[in-house]
Amino acid sequence: MQSGAWVTVDWGTSNLRAWALDGDGSVIGTASSDKGMGKLTPDAFPGALTETIGQLGLATSPDEVLICGMAGARQGWLEAPYLEAPTDLKDLAAGAVHPEMAGGLRVSILPGVCQRHGSDDVMRGEETQLLGLAAISPDYSGLVCMPGTHSKWAKLSGTKIESFSTAMTGEMFDLLKTHSVLRHSLQGDLTTADRDDGFVYGASKGLEHPENLIGQLFAARASALLSGRSSAWCAGYLSGLLIGSEIAANRSKIGYDPVPLIGSHTLCALYARVLGMTGASSRIVNVTDVMLAGLKAARTGIAGV
Repeated sequence: MQSGAWVTVDWGTSNLRAWALDGDGSVIGTASSDKGMGKLTPDAFPGALTETIGQLGLATSPDEVLICGMAGARQGWLEAPYLEAPTDLKDLAAGAVHPEMAGGLRVSILPGVCQRHGSDDVMRGEETQLLGLAAISPDYSGLVCMPGTHSKWAKLSGTKIESFSTAMTGEMFDLLKTHSVLRHSLQGDLTTADRDDGFVYGASKGLEHPENLIGQLFAARASALLSGRSSAWCAGYLSGLLIGSEIAANRSKIGYDPVPLIGSHTLCALYARVLGMTGASSRIVNVTDVMLAGLKAARTGIAGV
């Protein structure tokens, strides 16, 4: 292994991703695992990390690992207390905790960010991506959207998070699709061409009347029963309705600059489309690029290099 190589890990609830980087910050190995925080007890984290590092194909073991995400949660490996917004993400390194690891391997787990004072909210992992966005686009100041199971909307000014909010849009879609009465209209092929028609219709309804989200959800069932809408159309409608309502709730915060979208490309493309329906512009940012940029920036603070 090249001199100065180190390992970074994004530890999620369901999975984790790891990268080996050389002294210049270039990626020299990648690995992934399904051993997310939700599947592990605290004493199982060292073994999961050792196993993942073994998949990187390195000639010798690294002596430094930097982790962000759910490994630092209360139910994770070792709790890394939140920084409190508004906060400068340059301070992530100062809040890192260091669990014990056999063999002298130095492990640092970055903290998340919380928000109090009547608008309680938390994030773990997204703050590192936001630090990476600030490293890649140092002059950006404005709203950032991070679509996902629990979408985040953050007001960023350079490296400072001013405020943020969470929308459980992805989880709500899954719960409604799987466990609600709407599931009867979402069985069958969900990929046919009319899904797009349903998405556009649902998004327009969500944007126009976000305050009536609860009432508009049932239309996914009624449209199947009365208008013969397909399962794909109903799935598109539900997705569009939820995303449209989420974007409508944040509409007043959107400025004139394109809104950075950080997440899976497919999901970000849906958000970009609905943002376009409001007249706003957006730009999709590669999630791996900002994650690595954020981990590198945080490491500088820890290592003092």
